[in-house]
Parts: sequence; structure tokens; C-alpha cells
Amino acid sequence: PTVSGEIQSPMGVASVEFIDPREPVAVIPILRAGLVLVEHASSILPAIKTYHLGISRDEETLQPSIYLNKLPEKFPEGSRIFVVDPMLATGGTVVAALNLVKECGVENKQIKVISAVAAPPALQKLSENFHGLHVYTGIIDPTVNDKGFIVPGLGDAGDRSFGT
Repeated sequence: PTVSGEIQSPMGVASVEFIDPREPVAVIPILRAGLVLVEHASSILPAIKTYHLGISRDEETLQPSIYLNKLPEKFPEGSRIFVVDPMLATGGTVVAALNLVKECGVENKQIKVISAVAAPPALQKLSENFHGLHVYTGIIDPTVNDKGFIVPGLGDAGDRSFGT
């Protein structure tokens, strides 16, 4: 939801639409790579609250493991939730994250998943498990290899983002 307003630009007053700051918006980066996608979110959404989820993927089994959960017990009524993770490969991590979010009283239609790159296995899992969920991604790459990496993909998004 938006509200109308005016801002002073260097050249004069401009009429603008702002995202309504009275509406509760939460951004949930899946650590650590998700931090890159929320780095400047507060400049666009100044009233957001950021909650962190730490989920790692076992290199052998590709199963997610939750090591940090800083979600509230319950999100405020009507909250809009952005779950951000640069890579949606097998879907295990994002499904685990969404299950935790849903335990906090959020409906699928209130959640948006944002990624840079996604692959069909993750999108299929999301479609099967979260009817009405919206997923926004920069590109859909064709496949995932036997190590659970998107091909062609970017490699390990956290390593690439933080130079490790």
C-alpha cells in the first residue's frame, strides 16, 4: 500500500507515492548470502524490521540445518514478509525458512521470496508447498548439479559476496 506526498527535489517540488510506513513490513535474509540483498532495503522501505535466519546446507546430503532463528513468536497482523536468498537451487533452504515464517502466523499471500538466481527444482518445491506464494528472481537457470549448485549459476553466493 502507498500514500501520496511531496518531496523537494533539487529542481522543485515533486508529487510522489511512498510505501505506507504504517504497514508492517519484515525482511528476512537467509544468512549469510541474503544479507547482500537487504543491504540497502531500508533506503527504499524505511520502516522495515529485519529478522535473521541462519540456515546452512549439508554438503553431502544437501539437507538444511537451522543454526539461528531470530523470528518473532508472531508477526503483527497483516505483515508483509520478504524472504531474501540470492540462490534458490534445490529449494531445501528456502522451504525450511518459509516453514519457520508460517509458524509465526503468516499466510502464503503475505510472503514474497526474492532471489537473484533460481532453478527449476526450487521453484517446483515452492509451487507444490506454498500455494499463492510470490517469487521474484532475476533469472531462472536451467539445472542444478549433483552438488546442489545452480548451473550455470554463480557458485557459492555467500563466498562470492564476502570474498571468502
